[in-house]
Amino acid sequence: ISALLGFCLNGLTIISFRKIKELRTPSNLLVLSIALADCGICINAFIAAFSSFLRYWPYGSDGCQIHGFQGFWTALASISSSAAVAWDRYHHYCTRSKLQWSTAISMMGFSWLFAAFWSVMPLLGWGQYDYEPLRTCCTLDYSKGNRNYITFLFALSIFNFMIPGFIILMAYQSIHQKFKKSGHYKFNTGLPLKTLVICWGPYCLLCFYAAVENVMFISPKYRMIPAVIAKTVPTVDAFVYALGNENYRGGIWQFLTGQKIEKSEVDNKTK
Repeated sequence: ISALLGFCLNGLTIISFRKIKELRTPSNLLVLSIALADCGICINAFIAAFSSFLRYWPYGSDGCQIHGFQGFWTALASISSSAAVAWDRYHHYCTRSKLQWSTAISMMGFSWLFAAFWSVMPLLGWGQYDYEPLRTCCTLDYSKGNRNYITFLFALSIFNFMIPGFIILMAYQSIHQKFKKSGHYKFNTGLPLKTLVICWGPYCLLCFYAAVENVMFISPKYRMIPAVIAKTVPTVDAFVYALGNENYRGGIWQFLTGQKIEKSEVDNKTK
């Protein structure tokens, strides 16, 4: 249900960007990047849900590797794109510098290529994709906890969780201080970091615990809980980044109802 809702909301975000001219701005391109990544996470979840319905993985070992790669790639792209949005919002509200199309396209491209680099490593032997505990989908194999896994895990966590988390923390703290001085809060500055920590934190903790202790004594059903929580990201992101953005929300409303946004309104909302 969460994956279906997330797919619909992020699909609406993508279609609205394409159809509504006022939404096609460099800043909103980064929001689009999150929506694209989150749709990918939802597709990954649909495949997992189908195999769960069958009670076995029907696509073989090659399908497992592809499923693991696709899920990891879109998840890491979502996190990187969230950090890119934080960086853009910091400059928008704190330095008043305007994001250029060339910069936005470069940031989006870097986010996806950087995510692809880390996602392809397990296919090349650094880390490994394997079946999740219930053997109905595939992800990073943390069951072995060997040196190969530990080195990959720590490098992955630093570059794809800690650094993006630090960027998000510092950016929104600065924005919060700016809002505090003006007395006008445009959005909840604490939600992006909370989303990152609450949705991805349990999965990261499980992976780190697997690096120092054998996690196989934990019931497979309990080991699946962090992965299920992580799959709620698309729905939460849609509310935080698209529906939580006054300008983007107005564009979605225009797409759904046909009520055109006045340019003056858009300018006021983005100031």
